[in-house]
Amino acid sequence: MKGREPVLRVDNISKRFGGLTALSSVDLSLEQGQILGLIGPNGSGKTTLFNVITSIYKPNSGDTYLKGQRITGLPSHKICHLGISRTFQLVKTFPSMTALENVMVGAIYGSGSKRKESRKRALEALEMVELVHKKDAIAAHMTLSDRRLIEVARALSSMPVVTLLDEPLAGLNPSETNKMMEMISKAREERDLSILWVEHKVGAIFELCERVVVLDYGQKIADGTPIEIGSNPKVIEAYLGKPNNRSHRN
Repeated sequence: MKGREPVLRVDNISKRFGGLTALSSVDLSLEQGQILGLIGPNGSGKTTLFNVITSIYKPNSGDTYLKGQRITGLPSHKICHLGISRTFQLVKTFPSMTALENVMVGAIYGSGSKRKESRKRALEALEMVELVHKKDAIAAHMTLSDRRLIEVARALSSMPVVTLLDEPLAGLNPSETNKMMEMISKAREERDLSILWVEHKVGAIFELCERVVVLDYGQKIADGTPIEIGSNPKVIEAYLGKPNNRSHRN
C-alpha cells in the first residue's frame, strides 16, 4: 500500500467555537486500503475532526479532499454520496426498525440503490458483520454490541470509499471487542476499504493500524507507526501528564 496517493487528505484544518480552538492546523492523509488510527485524550478534537470531514461543522480554515476532489463545505449528504460513511460515538440506530431495515437506509441513502438492490447490499453487509441471522430483530431489543455492528453494516452498505469509525469498541466486553476488531479487519481486506478509526482502546488501535495520528488540545502531536507512537514522549505526556505539572487525564 505504500506509495499510493491518499484517498482522503485533511489539509491544515482549524475549527474554533467562539474563543475555544478545537482544531489547530491539523493535517493527515489516508491511503487506499489502510486503517489509520486517530487517538488522543478526551477533548483533543477527534470527533470534531470527523464532523468537519463530514461537513457537520464548517472549518474556519483548511480543506478536505476525497480522491483529490475538494469536498470542503459540501452538504453532508453529497459527501456521503461521494463515498464517505461513518459511525457515531453514541449508537444511532433506528430503534423501531429491524436490523435489515436499518442497514437498508445506508444502502438507499448512501448509494441511491433501488429497493431490491439495497436489500441485497444490506444483506451482504449484515453477512459481513455476522448478523444476517438477526436481520428481522428489532434494533431496540438488540444488545449494544449488535447495534454497533448494525452501524458498521449500515456504513458498509453505502459502498463507501472511506469509512470513519467513531469509538466502535466503546462499552463492549473483551469477546465483543475481539469480534468487532475482526469485522474491521475483514471489511478492509474484503473491500479494500480505507478506514479512519477513532478509539480510546489504544491497544486495539496498535494491533490493527499501520499508522496512528495523535491529537492533543486540537493539535497533531505525532504521526507514525504504533511502535513509534508508543514510545513518543509527547504522546506519553499527553496521556499521563508531566509530573507535578499537569493532572492525570484518562
